[in-house]
Amino acid sequence: MNLQSILPPNAKCFEFTPHDFARVRELIYRRAGISLSEAKREMVYSRLARRLRAKGLTSFAAYLDTLESGADDAEWEAFTNALTTNLTAFFREAHHFPLLAEHMLRAKGTLAVWCSASSTGEEPYSIAMTLCEAFDTLAPPVSIVATDIDTNVLRTAQEGVYPIERVEKMSGERLKRFFLRGKGDRAGLVRVRPELRQMISFKPLNLLAPSWPVSGPFDAIFCRNVMIYFDKPTQGRILSRFVPLMKPDGLLFAGHSENFMYASNALRLRGKTVYELDAHHRMSGSRNHA
Repeated sequence: MNLQSILPPNAKCFEFTPHDFARVRELIYRRAGISLSEAKREMVYSRLARRLRAKGLTSFAAYLDTLESGADDAEWEAFTNALTTNLTAFFREAHHFPLLAEHMLRAKGTLAVWCSASSTGEEPYSIAMTLCEAFDTLAPPVSIVATDIDTNVLRTAQEGVYPIERVEKMSGERLKRFFLRGKGDRAGLVRVRPELRQMISFKPLNLLAPSWPVSGPFDAIFCRNVMIYFDKPTQGRILSRFVPLMKPDGLLFAGHSENFMYASNALRLRGKTVYELDAHHRMSGSRNHA
């Protein structure tokens, strides 16, 4: 009989002190820029307790000591993955996609989009479907880079397989054009068509890393519902690094609860949670990309 089978439902297997929580907050902020509030304490315990069990450790102090020793790079990745929130959906914040289509149809030259927090893939695949529809082909003249700090969700995104419930709100036309239905032991699942997967390059990326494995200029950057996990100084640093990667007329798409106006003077509001470069940076960008 293991300990968990005799514990009451709400009992904790490990002591989790305020000092332990403070260390977790400091480590994830330093590693990924994520600013955890006091309200996240129970979430942190639940997710990291699984890591303690997986490592055969008996205390949070020992687990955090292991991380800080730098002896286990793989566990740093697991720690970051455990504390990353990945709430997403196909065509989430749907008002962005017609604007993206219109913008890309007017754009010139090599067309490129960066989805900077792609999670399990619904967002970059929504971008790909939008552009296939806009250009009326499964091979539109656009490249898409999709990145995320969480390597687990990137693997899901690259596979492109989802429960059918995730796509039930789509039109029958979209389902038929962009998805393959599973059969036999894959019944109840759908897979995005290979043409969509070929449009997207998936890469791990930490927005706090000193260098990024992406290069612009981009016609559009999606950074939706990730800045809310960063404090204002961190938001400002990230936005300042987006600016030189944008084409002079490029667009930056934000999440519904995010406001970049207070974090960067290089951007101006173009529409509902959509930003463009201000006049000075547009001119500077024109010279740089000439």
